[in-house]
Amino acid sequence: MNILVVDDERAIADLVSLILTNEDHTVYKFYSSVEAQKFIDSAEIIPDLAVIDVMMPPPDGFALTGHIREKYNYPIIMLTAKVEDIDKITGLSVGADDYMTKPFNPLELVARVKAQLRRYKQYNSTDTTAVYDAGGLMLNSETHLCTLYDEEISLTPTEFKILWLLCENKGKVVSSEEIFEKVWGEKYLDSNNTVMVHIRRIREKLKEPAGKPKFIKTVWGVGYKI
Repeated sequence: MNILVVDDERAIADLVSLILTNEDHTVYKFYSSVEAQKFIDSAEIIPDLAVIDVMMPPPDGFALTGHIREKYNYPIIMLTAKVEDIDKITGLSVGADDYMTKPFNPLELVARVKAQLRRYKQYNSTDTTAVYDAGGLMLNSETHLCTLYDEEISLTPTEFKILWLLCENKGKVVSSEEIFEKVWGEKYLDSNNTVMVHIRRIREKLKEPAGKPKFIKTVWGVGYKI
């Protein structure tokens, strides 16, 4: 897989690059978001995943992530020395799929990269085809197209998988714990608000027209349903 690594701390960027190269990935490493943005805009090589530091000279990691999300949906893992929840929420809100704090365990980084790539490959798999039609909302597993009243909605792989899970359980309440464990494949923690952030982003993207039914209904403290 092709992986983009961006960190202005050269030692960290070099370490991440070495770790991922040893896992047989092709790494495109940059020490500034400006150079990384030039690489992204060239579109000569589209990464399968990106590992981006948050605290960089402008544009910072949040801005770079937002720039990527304007065109691409490949997974993004953010690295930062910050541990405050607001920073994690900000990262997820602008389009990141996962978040790791420094210093990090190299084995954990490898595991998270594998998990994101596995979901991304499943998202892009064309082995099976299924279409969910929930009134004006349609999801296609082969083309990965999401439309709402014939208007295309751009979703990240994680958002698509969450919405697909809700469609599979149409009419049922799905708890935050169940969503997290099925989509992220990890044990849910009570303090984890990752699901809430992604649900909010999905709600914002759907932008249901006035007078039309709401497809995502939040049941606070219980779960989510479609």
